[in-house]
Amino acid sequence: MTYKNYIGGMWMECSQARTFSSYDPANTKHLIGEFQDSSEEDINLAVSFAKDAFKMWKNTSAPKRAEILFRAAQILERDKECIAKGMTQEMGKILAETRGDVQEAIDMAYYAAGEGRRLSGETNPSELKDQMVMTIRQPMGVIGAITPWNFPLAIPSWKAFPALVAGNTMVMKPAEDTSWSVIKLAEVFIEAGLPPGVFNVVTGYGPSAGLPLVMNKDVSMISFTGSTATGKIIA
Repeated sequence: MTYKNYIGGMWMECSQARTFSSYDPANTKHLIGEFQDSSEEDINLAVSFAKDAFKMWKNTSAPKRAEILFRAAQILERDKECIAKGMTQEMGKILAETRGDVQEAIDMAYYAAGEGRRLSGETNPSELKDQMVMTIRQPMGVIGAITPWNFPLAIPSWKAFPALVAGNTMVMKPAEDTSWSVIKLAEVFIEAGLPPGVFNVVTGYGPSAGLPLVMNKDVSMISFTGSTATGKIIA
């Protein structure tokens, strides 16, 4: 099966029409799927959609955003066993470990949904009698996320759910070894009713897809988990 990028609510082939193969590490004759070998053009398109969606998503009330994430948590819980088995085939963890990985995502989803009712600011006494000192929480914009292979659903969830409930939009580039797990997360968000463009997935390699995401000037923040060497480049 050939999997596509998820950009702006649509499944898209990459601009270069190139793919790479992912195989079951326990049975290298078993093809998990073909995934898009994306480039800067695909990243820029995803960021553009995320930037447009941000205008709507930031003005959606936090409790309403949380309702969608709560539905995503319920879907993850419903499909836990199926996702765990797919993850085991993709990257080799035993089922007990992949079930735990999915449970981490479920826990984060419910936690973030709860935070939708608690995104409060602060008020503090002012030294001036006619002034008020107040802080409010505001989303940053488009968040770029680059995730590793070893916790292929937990780590993307740790990045995505808090960012989304706070009103940010996201472009995620998963590790090339575990693209299926993050595409599955996109499918969960679709079923939960997340609006198009709020969460986007672009698959590919670090130099050709990850680096353009880091360099894009419309990305307000990068969340990266990976090697120290790559982290230094990003920093």
